[in-house]
Amino acid sequence: MLEPLFVLVLQLSAVCIQAQLLVGFYDSSCPRAESIVQQSVMMAIQSNRPLASRLVRLFFHDCFVQGCDASILLDSTPNNTAEKDSRASATVGGYEVIDAAKNTLEAVCPGTVSCADVVALAARDAIFFSGGPHWDVPTGRRDGLVSQASVVASNLPDPSFNVDQSTASFSAKGLSQSDLVVLSGAHTIGFAHCGAIMNRFSANGSDPTLDPTFGKMLESSCPSPSPDATKLLPLDVLSNTIFDNAYFVNLQAGKGLMSSDQALFTDPRTKPLVNAFAQNANSFSANFQLAMVRLGQVQVKTGSDGQIRKNCRAINS
Repeated sequence: MLEPLFVLVLQLSAVCIQAQLLVGFYDSSCPRAESIVQQSVMMAIQSNRPLASRLVRLFFHDCFVQGCDASILLDSTPNNTAEKDSRASATVGGYEVIDAAKNTLEAVCPGTVSCADVVALAARDAIFFSGGPHWDVPTGRRDGLVSQASVVASNLPDPSFNVDQSTASFSAKGLSQSDLVVLSGAHTIGFAHCGAIMNRFSANGSDPTLDPTFGKMLESSCPSPSPDATKLLPLDVLSNTIFDNAYFVNLQAGKGLMSSDQALFTDPRTKPLVNAFAQNANSFSANFQLAMVRLGQVQVKTGSDGQIRKNCRAINS
């Protein structure tokens, strides 16, 4: 009974908050908007599959820091260090994909489609071209005017967080503990740097929640006390370029890469959903779509708030 109830709760929540945005917002003003973004994402991922996870992370970081307003796309200036140049944004990427889509959109429908909507659509398409689901994305966001590196770290969940800390981070954005579990499933694609796992090793041994063999492999890949800061490790040891439910299967086996991942299985409050999604890929897929819609509603700017940037990297002059 857990899974149908969870789907219902997310559906009802999505209906309540979608009043701010609209599926098909650009149907009249720029009918090709979504297909233009999709084409840009498809071409990028065909030549570089890891870009998919970077586009999803781009969306997550954007929404968690000052809301889904494309503030993460703004470049730093001589007087301001922007979000993208914060240390916490080091593993974010895909900016060139957004630029390519926006350039085409400006040629076809100038001053119409926001960069924030391009980010949201690109994340959906990145999942789809990695073998995941395709869903309707409510659009109508407007672009923010402020981007500050100083506020990034305090707004993002940390790889070392336990479930209480991660839940609090999501709750601050209006997202539930169930959303935490579902959206963590995006870690079925992509990579993390060695620095994200170093808290799992100490002079007293490895994190006891780690599978011993997996733990030794991680420790040899990122040796203390000076691991290679540029080295990347797959977030999903089974299928890190394919969107599936293997992430949850990994957690059951003690093979979650970051401690915040593994904590979802060891904590009795979140373990039932981990088990449910490990057993039922379709349930995970259905709930993931709804949770991504909810993520895309975080502190959005609509109406006359913000602006529609001509260049995603700079506010309009």
